[in-house]
Amino acid sequence: MANKRQLKKEIKYVCGDLAAECLIAKNFIKGVDKDAMIKNISDVASLMINTLDKVSFAFDKRPGDFADGRAYHKARRDYYTKAYAALRTKFYDRITEIVKAMNAAVPAEVKAANKKA
Repeated sequence: MANKRQLKKEIKYVCGDLAAECLIAKNFIKGVDKDAMIKNISDVASLMINTLDKVSFAFDKRPGDFADGRAYHKARRDYYTKAYAALRTKFYDRITEIVKAMNAAVPAEVKAANKKA
């Protein structure tokens, strides 16, 4: 991760692309479950807002709490590494759930036609 601003942009891009796919499927694929696609769009928007809110967090220790600066920086780095890994894992897991819901809303005939193409 370069910085929080770049991370937030990437989250917005992923969610925007996923919502666009739902809109395209809803409007152009015959037989698709339109209500499910609308729910998926709502889920994507909710995911984006919740994830963006969780991007900013702080390390709750001070340098004086550690024996030296090296221990403080190591603990701080480990904290942020674990926190961003957990954020990324939760985000991708939720994205996977939404994609599965999108696929479930597409008719079987369309899926078969896509596999042949």
